[in-house]
Amino acid sequence: MGFILSLVFVILVLSLFLSKVRKGRAGELARLFRILSLVFAISLFTYWFIKKSTIRIVDHSVSLQLINKLPQALDFYLIKVNRSATEQALETSHIGKIRPEYYRVEYLSMKNSDEYWIAGYLGKKNLVYFSQHSVPNKNMDQMIEVQNYINQSEKLSAIAKKEIEEDNYQNMFSGIWVTLNLLLIFLNLVLILRKKN
Repeated sequence: MGFILSLVFVILVLSLFLSKVRKGRAGELARLFRILSLVFAISLFTYWFIKKSTIRIVDHSVSLQLINKLPQALDFYLIKVNRSATEQALETSHIGKIRPEYYRVEYLSMKNSDEYWIAGYLGKKNLVYFSQHSVPNKNMDQMIEVQNYINQSEKLSAIAKKEIEEDNYQNMFSGIWVTLNLLLIFLNLVLILRKKN
């Protein structure tokens, strides 16, 4: 996603500079480029926001119901261990903050995996819960009740912590690019829609 966001940024900056070209055939081509770049950027962000805000039900997936039985709200992350013939990769996703006596449902595609980890944070950096889970039967849904502050494996939780920090850094980096691109979309839209004096 980082490459696409930087490409959209370059196109929108170029479109902003082309707003100075107004006369003749070059002005018409510049206006056409600006309109097409705006349509592309708006379409891309609309698709991305809709995709991020819909429920991610995956075909042939295992549903995971995570219930917080602890007296405090925890911020949960899920790390899926993907195993392929060539390498082992960890796929991190943020489940979200779950209040006491509430739950969250996630849908996991376990095609190349039979194991996942759950990490719970109290605050930003305080890892207070870590558990490792296997999926022996991919036709049965999973239900996990978090009842204790435990860390099942110091070694795996250190790996998980590093993966979560990397994922949060990538999300922050993407957030900066998204903000810059939305600002450029707004500026380009204002320049295209303003009336000629």
